[in-house]
Amino acid sequence: MDVSVLFEDKEILVCYKPAGVPTQTKSVAAQDMVSILKKYLKDKGQEPYVGVVHRLDQPVEGVMVFAKNRQAAAYLSGQAAGNEMEKYYQAVVAGHLPEKSGRLEHDLLKDGKNNRSKVVPAGTKGAKHAVLTYRVTEEKEDVSLVTIRLETGRHHQIRAQFAACGHPLAGDVKYGSEQKRTGQSSLALCSVKLCFRHPGTKQRKEFSVVPSGTYFQEFKK
Repeated sequence: MDVSVLFEDKEILVCYKPAGVPTQTKSVAAQDMVSILKKYLKDKGQEPYVGVVHRLDQPVEGVMVFAKNRQAAAYLSGQAAGNEMEKYYQAVVAGHLPEKSGRLEHDLLKDGKNNRSKVVPAGTKGAKHAVLTYRVTEEKEDVSLVTIRLETGRHHQIRAQFAACGHPLAGDVKYGSEQKRTGQSSLALCSVKLCFRHPGTKQRKEFSVVPSGTYFQEFKK
């Protein structure tokens, strides 16, 4: 599999993750971004160190940053954990939201057995607070294109929060979407922009990609 590299230096590697490829998996037989990037670095004669500092769900496409040494991994992980790493997404959601911009706050409880997260009452044991802001950028007959900024990084956060509001992501049958196209295996969610401080220079870096998934195509017409 070819690697789509957006930026690379001795500290970091920024790339595009295709939908359907896991960030990292324990399965020896399955290709993931870590194994793909290790091979990429090894083929270039570089130390094949790939530090994971944030993740994208397997069906999600978009921009990611990986560290090329332990010091860079620690620095970037600190930003991700402290929500200093700015993460922007685009999603196609079912229907039209009543408010064209806003803030969603819920408590989410992860169900590891079924690989889902659900909205639960505040104070529920094991639940984590989830916050995002959104802006509707375009509407079609039965779907909306939404730009999202994550303020917290919870399991399936965007998917669970929009589903809880009655607007599941297109293609996301796990969370109740009826927008399912034959042959479309991924859901309509893309990590479109990532901002962080470079571990070496400490300067702010910003990288972006354009969504390529099928559900986004009708908004490019």
